Amino acid sequence: MQKKDELYRGKAKTVFHTDDENLLILEFRNDTSAFDGEKIEQLDRKGEVNNKFNHFIMNHLEQAGIKTQVNALISDTESVVKKLDMIPVECVVRNVAAGSLCRRLGVEEGLTLNPPTFEFFLKNDALHDPMINDYHIVSFGWATEDQINTMKSLTFKVNEVLTALFDQGDMILVDYKLEFGVDVDGNIVLGDEFTPDGCRLWDKETRNKMDKDRFRQGLGSVVETYIEVAGRLGLDLN
Repeated sequence: MQKKDELYRGKAKTVFHTDDENLLILEFRNDTSAFDGEKIEQLDRKGEVNNKFNHFIMNHLEQAGIKTQVNALISDTESVVKKLDMIPVECVVRNVAAGSLCRRLGVEEGLTLNPPTFEFFLKNDALHDPMINDYHIVSFGWATEDQINTMKSLTFKVNEVLTALFDQGDMILVDYKLEFGVDVDGNIVLGDEFTPDGCRLWDKETRNKMDKDRFRQGLGSVVETYIEVAGRLGLDLN
């Protein structure tokens, strides 16, 4: 497979065309950003760690019957992925109150949410990813009602699979965001990534933060903690 021109460059990943029109190369870079790009640093090995972590998680979800974009690892920092027509919304599930939910609603961090909450956000950095609802999505043509229902169902299935996985590693999956796209056959497929960059993870006993909040809050040991998270799941990245 030949890597060709750049298709898209995000805050921490770059997507490239290949000589196969149905496949892309997803490169994870060492760039680390927070607060809509206001805080940016390079963290050694972060691209490698997130690439391998994402591949591990996506394979785990595939085994649970959830279709994902990931095809194969081809280098420390690159994966081959299926080309999707991405839906410009983020699906967010919260199992425990943290982050923006606490700021918006004045609830205490650490409150267990039963049942978990679900929220949609528009993927738009310039607008700071505003919260939206089903009506916005349909009215503006971002997705159909059937696609919305499928995304919700798949997001909660991911929650069931991954809360159990992280629990086995003595971690709490606090919240996370997912992105979906449509494949060549019209199927809704999980795309983008699942890494500690896009979720909140706490140690079950100490409640220590094991995700990108370590970067946001200046707690340090970001990549080292990501490697620990992987190790607890059985993925050795040392």
